[in-house]
Amino acid sequence: MPRLLRPAAPRRVVTLALALALAACRAGTTASPAPAEAPYDLVIENGRVVDGTGNAWYSGDVAVRGDRIAAVVPRGLLRQARAARRVDATGLVVAPGFIDIQGQSGNSLLFGDGRLVSKVTQGVTTEILGEGSSFAPATAAMQGDLGARPPAQRATLESLRGPRGFDAWLRAMESRGVSVNVGAFVGAGTLREYGMGMAMGVAGAAALDSMRAALARAMQDGALGLGSALIYPPGNFAGTAELVAVSRAMAPHGGIYITHLRSEADAILEAMDEAIRIGREAGVPVEIFHLKPAGQANWAKWPAVVAKIDSARRVGLDVQATMYPYTAGATGLTSCLPPWTSADGKLFDNLADSAVRARIRAEVARETKDWEDLCAQATPAGVMVSDLRTPALRPYAGKRLSEIAAAMGRTPLDAAMDLILGERRRVETTYFLMSEENVRRNLQQPWMKIGTDAGGLDPDSTRTLTHPRAFGTYPRILGRYVRDEGALTLEEAVRKMTSAVATRLSLADRGLLREGGFADITVFDPATIADRATYEQPLQLSVGVRHVWVNGTQVLQDGRHTGATPGRAVRGPGWRAAR
Repeated sequence: MPRLLRPAAPRRVVTLALALALAACRAGTTASPAPAEAPYDLVIENGRVVDGTGNAWYSGDVAVRGDRIAAVVPRGLLRQARAARRVDATGLVVAPGFIDIQGQSGNSLLFGDGRLVSKVTQGVTTEILGEGSSFAPATAAMQGDLGARPPAQRATLESLRGPRGFDAWLRAMESRGVSVNVGAFVGAGTLREYGMGMAMGVAGAAALDSMRAALARAMQDGALGLGSALIYPPGNFAGTAELVAVSRAMAPHGGIYITHLRSEADAILEAMDEAIRIGREAGVPVEIFHLKPAGQANWAKWPAVVAKIDSARRVGLDVQATMYPYTAGATGLTSCLPPWTSADGKLFDNLADSAVRARIRAEVARETKDWEDLCAQATPAGVMVSDLRTPALRPYAGKRLSEIAAAMGRTPLDAAMDLILGERRRVETTYFLMSEENVRRNLQQPWMKIGTDAGGLDPDSTRTLTHPRAFGTYPRILGRYVRDEGALTLEEAVRKMTSAVATRLSLADRGLLREGGFADITVFDPATIADRATYEQPLQLSVGVRHVWVNGTQVLQDGRHTGATPGRAVRGPGWRAAR
């Protein structure tokens, strides 16, 4: 969508003194607006303004007119200004809305509950999609049989197949009504399937041309870059050279290569080398999703992980990272199986074949570094199966794989295969893999940003367990690590959640509290903000976030979702250049 232009100020004759006062007000330093100006729609007054830059908080007032921030000034300077509504933020922090650089709400934003209650109650105002997969580019073969879908959903998905499919996807989410802004990377797994289907092997010239052309079109439609997840098929079928060749197509459009590394455990340093090589040879910045040395045997690698990024940056390579503040991750139970089991779409056929199962057992027993076995890294006692829907299997939800295997009288690997085959899904699972000390030290890195790696949920309608990060990521940092432990300052934490992400993704006019920027604003109580979600009881909303505005419309009032859906599509720099 076109970038909105700020309305021109009305002509008026002013004295030199008044002109200087108005200029100072625009800089956020002195006098209030002239009485002749139109009234503000909103004034948030008496708050602790944490503007997203990392600068120290100050007592201030924030005014909103329409969808934009109209003034950010020291406390009291808007006392006489006309305003349709005033909110007293005494004792509260007024900050930019948080930008979730790794959201997983694609289905909800396109077809489901676009309110994203668990995100908005954390202060999130923008969701970024595209870790490994995206709804576009798409072909009919990729989408499969749409006959069982409602007509409106079928029509939406069919609209994503054209050359402007990525643009159609962003517009579809925006037009259906969503509470947060939304942007996306092109999923590298999706792009691989677009060019190669679910086949393994090296991409030929024709397939590479198809993938590169699709990526370039998506960048012109507003994609933020290429998002890979190199532990999941078909994304992990792609070799380094292929990823370099494809990534070059986004370099002229300002794209970023953002990646779930090929290994976060035994081969994490080698996987980081691969990511850095892709960025260097393709000429694009590199962002690493949820950076962490996973598995207790790898915790001591944390200094080397940080040193690798710092070394790359010292020689001029733009490498940064994201994280979530938990010692467990979450993904499919299929991450305990060799990647080839999913090739050509034959996962369930393979698991039903006793001979193939024997081959899987043999490969898992070899402990190869060719792929990452999360069950081995976490151990069966550290693998909690979260989401089971089949009546016969549902009693195992929330239990550890070691417990499930014992109850079934099976080995942990066979129990995992039985669950996947019985559910005919990847089966959402929580893996306890990380060190609390490393989480805390990760937060302190200047190039670190925050993302949930989770979808937004409504606790009143969700019937399955999930990872607590879906409900608690941002309040957990602001409560536990900022207020209670002092691991980082309030100002630095907010920067990592706001302007650091906006700058990285070239999201103009977001991520800061400044005049002329979009009015994405979060107001929270620094004394009470906290996460409540746990691994055992994750469907609990965080507390302490009082108010949230998205594009000047309130979506959270006194801690309750208003039902408003003012969210808009946000697009990368390639879209702006192509207009």
